[in-house]
Amino acid sequence: MTPAPRTRPTNWKTLAPAPLPGPAFAAQKSLPQLPVPALGDTVQRLKESLRPLAWNEKEYNESIAKVDHFANNQGEELQRRLLERQAQTQHWLEDWWDDGAYFTYRDSVVVNVSYYYGFVEHPVHLPQTPVHRAASLIRAAMLYRQQLKLGQAEPEKTKEGPICMDTYRWMFDCCRVPGQPADWSVSYAVEGDHGIGGHVVVLRRGRVWKLHPWAGDRLLSVSEIQRQIEHIYTTTQDEHPAVGLLTASNRDTWSKDYDILSSNLENTSVLRDIHSAAFVLCLDTESAPNFIAHSRLLWHGAVPDLSPSVTPSPSQLGLRNRWMDKPLQFVVSDDGKAGFVGEHSIMDGTPTMNMCNHVLDMIASPGFDTPPSANAEQAPQPLDWVVSPEINAAIAEAAKAAYTLATSQEMGAVRTSYGKRAIKAFGVSPDSWAQLVVQLAYERLLRARGERRSGGTYESASTRRFFKGRTEVIRVVSTEALDWVRSMDDPKASLAEKGALFANAARVHVQRAKTAGQGQGADRHLLGLRKSLREGEPLPEMFTDPLITRSSYWVLSTSAINSPHFGPYGWGEVVHDGFGVPYVTGFDDFLQYTVTSRKEMPNAQFCTEIERAAKDLFDLHTAITVQKQHDAKPPKARL
Repeated sequence: MTPAPRTRPTNWKTLAPAPLPGPAFAAQKSLPQLPVPALGDTVQRLKESLRPLAWNEKEYNESIAKVDHFANNQGEELQRRLLERQAQTQHWLEDWWDDGAYFTYRDSVVVNVSYYYGFVEHPVHLPQTPVHRAASLIRAAMLYRQQLKLGQAEPEKTKEGPICMDTYRWMFDCCRVPGQPADWSVSYAVEGDHGIGGHVVVLRRGRVWKLHPWAGDRLLSVSEIQRQIEHIYTTTQDEHPAVGLLTASNRDTWSKDYDILSSNLENTSVLRDIHSAAFVLCLDTESAPNFIAHSRLLWHGAVPDLSPSVTPSPSQLGLRNRWMDKPLQFVVSDDGKAGFVGEHSIMDGTPTMNMCNHVLDMIASPGFDTPPSANAEQAPQPLDWVVSPEINAAIAEAAKAAYTLATSQEMGAVRTSYGKRAIKAFGVSPDSWAQLVVQLAYERLLRARGERRSGGTYESASTRRFFKGRTEVIRVVSTEALDWVRSMDDPKASLAEKGALFANAARVHVQRAKTAGQGQGADRHLLGLRKSLREGEPLPEMFTDPLITRSSYWVLSTSAINSPHFGPYGWGEVVHDGFGVPYVTGFDDFLQYTVTSRKEMPNAQFCTEIERAAKDLFDLHTAITVQKQHDAKPPKARL
């Protein structure tokens, strides 16, 4: 019984079945195709995005000449090929994006790819214990899984209409598989599955357990699932081989180690049980006493504070208790803190946020649990590895690499004293406000350090209004944004000038976000044009131009999600000299920024600048409001 073939099937993406007919997938056939933007539109958008990043006029003019040459020569033929591909496929970008963005990426998925959500406290009316929280998550996630498989899960939509649910096929019963030169995902979901049955893999001290949440066609109660989890807690007092650490390695290294691991038939059975599990539950021995500790525990697992001369033991690392290839991992620490870790390759954050929201809403609802049955005693099954000397050596190497990676990272957080309520009262989009705060903070940081911009700002826009749509880039850095940013520290700029420049910058940001969401951004189109080159054809000079390359070198990687159930939320930076800036704008009383970077970057200084920029922007709008109120007052009548 093998967990997955070691050669990637050419049709792997079609092998995850859709749920049964129902409202969840009802809109899929009516969704339009992802468009291919007009070449002239993309050229114009690219040119606009280059101006604020150019170091001088000469550099800018040279880049524009290359763009024009491309548009008038190779661009026309590549556009024709791309339109031809669009006509022949369901989604012209899907295969290129899957591999280019994720499956051929070889660095560790930890920090570099995966993302996390930290949950707020367990509902106060429920027992405040880790075992109850873990059992509740299992029961609720299994209920949601059943609703999804029956096609009865609530479909996602926006005010513009329905959005694509395709990636939900890869949410449960799936796993990423390491391969060379590219990974892929496998699904153990069954066509026509009614969502009854299935198992959960639970990790504790590196040991793998197979937990059974079903008794026949009945989903167990929380108390019944608790008994299985209590059994895992009480019988896993010692550390076990930290095989999970291997999933945090470089993907080529993990692929090689996977081959060694799976050469043993007992291990292939364990791998299959992990791959086919509905999801993974990680029962961490460590605690998370504050926001940063909770975030880091989810982001890269807990790490000990060791001197540089000490080699970490695998048993000291939180990543021993993860299987980073699973799309869904719930984490519960010994102090009752909980959260979620997502594997990004097969789906983006909005589907998993939606799933987590439904799961946590269920747990808090009065009718969530059911009475236990006297005849439903179940015991979890330990799945123990056969660990050869080669695998032990691989685990030791993986521990060193994981420790080096985790301890190379810095993290900070900022919460403002105001939130979306005040921002909307000023008549501003909270997302544009939050983004322009970051631009002001970053410009000040660069100025203080005597540096210039070495890249652009990536903000993710969802293109899920289209069939199989995923994301497009909002190029945040605009001429209008930098004009406002520089005015904020210009003593000659008046209050009215600063306000007008900000309003213009926010208007441009809103328009760029709208354009990207309509599938009309520049970046995915440029990728498609480049991928349309045939073997042996020269790469157009535009694609190697320094300024154009810099414009898509994402020194700031940003995105927002909004959930009442989340506290911590984040991921890592995408370039070595950049910052990850996940942020939250959905709360009335605060904005939240998490800032991730390598340790050599000025993380704390950037956080300080974000805090200052947020205050300065609020003070600007307060002063403008006061001035408007003053100007609106009628003059006093003379007596």
